[in-house]
Amino acid sequence: MDDKTESQAEMLGNRLRKRHRHLLRWARRGGTGAFRLYDRDIPEIPLVLDYYESSPGAAALAGALYRRPYEKDPGEEEAWLARMEEETALALQIPPSRIFMRERRRLRGRAGGGQEGAQAAAKAAGGQYERLNPPAGGFEMAVGEGGLRFWVNLSAYLDTGLFLDRRLLRAFVRDRAAGRQVLNLFAYTCAFSVYAAAGGAASVDSVDISRTYLDWGRRNFALNGLEAAGGGLRAGAPFRFIRADALRFLGEAAGAGRKWDLIILDPPSFSNSKKMEGTLDIKRDHGPLLRGCLDILKPGGILIFSVNAKGFTPDRGIRITDMTEKLRDEDFKGHRIPRCYLAGRGHA
Repeated sequence: MDDKTESQAEMLGNRLRKRHRHLLRWARRGGTGAFRLYDRDIPEIPLVLDYYESSPGAAALAGALYRRPYEKDPGEEEAWLARMEEETALALQIPPSRIFMRERRRLRGRAGGGQEGAQAAAKAAGGQYERLNPPAGGFEMAVGEGGLRFWVNLSAYLDTGLFLDRRLLRAFVRDRAAGRQVLNLFAYTCAFSVYAAAGGAASVDSVDISRTYLDWGRRNFALNGLEAAGGGLRAGAPFRFIRADALRFLGEAAGAGRKWDLIILDPPSFSNSKKMEGTLDIKRDHGPLLRGCLDILKPGGILIFSVNAKGFTPDRGIRITDMTEKLRDEDFKGHRIPRCYLAGRGHA
């Protein structure tokens, strides 16, 4: 291994040990079992690393190599990445078998894949992760957050099932859910829905086009004693999982005169899933989406809009309040997070 790679490995190890000591203390105080450990903190080491802990001493890591702005020999890149993984395992005392790396590659179209692919593309903000040698079935574990627990899969999917940069936004939803009828659009694995239900929501409707993710959402509800048929923490509360194209659902709900008190809109940045009509480009389409949500929002209701598209500028015809900086948690200080906006009937 060349001297430059060895020097970078040493720098990475030192950085990870320092960040891990600080963030692990912070996370355990707050009951957080998953956090962003490293995100290109050292420019010449373009990695992102997320730490997951099901219980003290039972940790794993999911990470990715960002595409470099220059070409690098694939063999050299593979050797470099292997050395960084080795140093990561040593620094964090995590077995190499519990470190799962992906490589962020240039997109060549986003055909197919449903919201499974769209969600990943969206959260990667214009990039795509390619899994590197995932084990059959994937590596799954349950992690805690805010007194709740969520299933994550660190290898079988493009994303793990829990977007860490939405953590404080999930808490924001729980704090405002009591007694409200909640609609979660583009629900993914229904983490927002779990928080709403745990916060005492009168009802929670989770809408996503992917059966895989809705099933995952049901498992997250069950993990927290929140059963769709009643029982557990919220006996009798209706928790519905609706497989539908969110855009079509909005139109049909408005036509039927349905209304909700709290709506969460966390769409992908782009989708051309074969399961939906046309394509979704959030920079282009967020205006109609927001207006559609406002049409089914009750007077005095709350609309939460989160978007991860780079260079996003909200439609000037819709009055929304940017609350992004209030939702930046400890592990994302100094790093980009999705924009988060608040709207309501009085804002329209």
